[in-house]
Amino acid sequence: MEQLNTLVSAGHTVIVVEHEMRVVAQSDWVIDIGPGAGDQGGKIVVAGTPLKVAKSRKSKTAPFLARTLNL
Repeated sequence: MEQLNTLVSAGHTVIVVEHEMRVVAQSDWVIDIGPGAGDQGGKIVVAGTPLKVAKSRKSKTAPFLARTLNL
């Protein structure tokens, strides 16, 4: 995370494909894709701040992110 934060602090845009909720929770913007993302395609389920994604009723990621954010 230190290296990613250093890049962001230097003004760079950083795009990361990540499943670790601690990383997702620290992001500025989250795009949740599913179901069947990857080689099956998938659709954007929700996009926004980690808090917005955590509160989404459509997102399968939301409960895990909410737990990480202590909601």
